[in-house]
Amino acid sequence: MRRLLSGIALGTAVALASTGCVVSAPEAPGDAVTAYSQPVPGSGSVVPTDAPIPAEVSMCPGTLAPSGLPPAGQMVPGTTMATIHDRGRLIVGIDIGSNLLSFRDPITGEIKGFDADIAHQIAAAIFGDPNRIHFRILSTADRQKALEDGTVDIVVKTMSATCDRARTVAFSATYFIAQQRILAPRGAPINTVGDLSGRRVCEVRGTTSLDRVRRLVPSASVVAADSWSDCLVMLQQSQVDAVSTDDAILAGLGQQDPNLTLTGPSMGLEYYAVGIGKNRPDLVRFINGVLLRMAFDGTWMRLYNQWFAPSLGQVWSAPAARYEG
Repeated sequence: MRRLLSGIALGTAVALASTGCVVSAPEAPGDAVTAYSQPVPGSGSVVPTDAPIPAEVSMCPGTLAPSGLPPAGQMVPGTTMATIHDRGRLIVGIDIGSNLLSFRDPITGEIKGFDADIAHQIAAAIFGDPNRIHFRILSTADRQKALEDGTVDIVVKTMSATCDRARTVAFSATYFIAQQRILAPRGAPINTVGDLSGRRVCEVRGTTSLDRVRRLVPSASVVAADSWSDCLVMLQQSQVDAVSTDDAILAGLGQQDPNLTLTGPSMGLEYYAVGIGKNRPDLVRFINGVLLRMAFDGTWMRLYNQWFAPSLGQVWSAPAARYEG
């Protein structure tokens, strides 16, 4: 299946969720968020049908124009990049429960995936060494707070550049455009959004995917879980009928079970960007320079083909950036 603009990766779902733990190159994040009542089997809980449904989220993919990249290891004194260089490590907020995007390799213990590779490219541009990273495991709910508090330098964790988030954090240019779709058992009569009516649909708490399903299919029984790995287990155990979120995430879940299939048209777009502290415009411009170089030298396409082409199909370029300053 062809996709016009997309690119990202999922990592093998291994959910060991130690929220806020700092680790060097190999590390593991898990997803966690708020809880609902009406417990169901597993880690999920049913979202009350009378719970308020937020309005459709607006995306704000605009960002600062890229800066020229100095030679690796030679950051301009007084810049955020120089501070990171002098510290010796780039601190990256990430997840390890998303197959293809960011996951812990069960053999080597390394964190791998599309998002992890984006982080390694940024580290390489600063240090000349892609492995000068401390991965900090973050829950979905903690991504924004970690940037606001300055406990991480950047977040590379399927973070959509929404207008609401952009009020308190900054974003790089879009590095991947995902489409919300559906993961269901092969042969199940679930092929469109309407087919979710009256069915149990697993979502991760605190995500735009959960709110979108509730808006589009108010008659669906939405089960909120701590992570997409939990959703996969519940789907395999028939505790839910389907999972709906970004196709990049679903592709990674589907690779772990041949009895599942990615189905349905796009329910909406998500613009993934690197999250950055609001007061670090120099780092925003630097990272945009890294992403621009990746688009032009073929690195982005190589990473997309490695992690996503087999599941999501071929694309012809990296997402186009929107520079606004």
